[in-house]
Amino acid sequence: MAQEAQSENGSKASPVVFAAVKPWLVVEAPKANDAVQFYKAAFGAEELGSSSIVVSDLTDDASAPVKSPVSGSLFCLETEDVEAAVSKAVAAGAVAEGEVSEGEGACCGGRVGRVKDPYGNVWLICSPSKKCADVAA
Repeated sequence: MAQEAQSENGSKASPVVFAAVKPWLVVEAPKANDAVQFYKAAFGAEELGSSSIVVSDLTDDASAPVKSPVSGSLFCLETEDVEAAVSKAVAAGAVAEGEVSEGEGACCGGRVGRVKDPYGNVWLICSPSKKCADVAA
């Protein structure tokens, strides 16, 4: 992911390159451990080091990156079996939002199901039918 930067005199500077995006889910304290267990049960999440999503409790600590509840988080997961993935998430405690359908534009198109987890995050579960275009910030 690259972002064009401008120098103070208005000329174009070298692009800023980001090496990674590391999502951070913040849930109402003290539910971070429960959320991790839900993500394992619903989506087969594993605790690895190479690619991560940080899950933490919301705190009043001055150094905390988020100090109030956040809404509007949306994640997209791709799978060949959308219906089974939605069913697994619902069995683990998510709430299905509508029926699985053809979803042009969402998650690169194809079949898409939508669930909300017990912590308020929305997950689009999509088939990988179209190649996603690169997104420049």
